[in-house]
Amino acid sequence: MNSARKQIRCPICGRPTTWENNPFRPFCSERCKLIDFGHWVDEDYAVPAEEEPLSTEPTEVHAPPSGDASEC
Repeated sequence: MNSARKQIRCPICGRPTTWENNPFRPFCSERCKLIDFGHWVDEDYAVPAEEEPLSTEPTEVHAPPSGDASEC
């Protein structure tokens, strides 16, 4: 068993921190974790995705089953 702890750098502030027994990993602190969360909330970060082109064909509208319209 290797007794050396894996050292990583916090992606927000760059300070060295450990992976093991770190409740905020990969961050060094709750502060850096919340800063990162704020970037996601503000949409500074985004996961790339391919959007499907919009269809020009009309979509079908289905009528409610008989008997349900009178209950509205």
